[in-house]
Amino acid sequence: MYDAAHVTVRPARTADVAAIEALMAPLVERRILLGKDLVELYAAVPQFMVAVDSNDQVIGYGALHVMWEHLGEVRTLGVDQNWLGRGVGHILLDALEVHARELGLSQLFCLTFEVDFFTRHGFEAVGEDAQLVQTEVYAELLRSHDEGVAEFLDLARVKPNTLGNTRMLKRL
Repeated sequence: MYDAAHVTVRPARTADVAAIEALMAPLVERRILLGKDLVELYAAVPQFMVAVDSNDQVIGYGALHVMWEHLGEVRTLGVDQNWLGRGVGHILLDALEVHARELGLSQLFCLTFEVDFFTRHGFEAVGEDAQLVQTEVYAELLRSHDEGVAEFLDLARVKPNTLGNTRMLKRL
């Protein structure tokens, strides 16, 4: 059961970007999350949901990036250190999954160090040789300049940035 009684999840607003960036900073320093430039964060605002406390202070964040007709990626999921262990990450991920279903997605991907957390939500580790999409879709995804797509495809050019992370997939 979650202990996040006074937490609300809502779509992010541009005014939330500074708080998201500040909460990301310690995770970026510890190399748990890849850093994002402010311009990228602002561009991604429509993809983000935030968890806020009863004072509307951002205490968690997560993004859903659509990769293909049926496939999305949970990106940049994090929680304020003071709120860890209180269910904020769980309600954020649940909200992102609801949004994914609303968009018509049937699979979610993530690249994470937090394997146990995502496993509790039904994600499963994916081996390096797994064929995650049809050949035609793979060929189209190769055309993307998005680093998340490269991570999903397990392309060599992203290996230095993703060492130690686990690729995981969930069918919705």
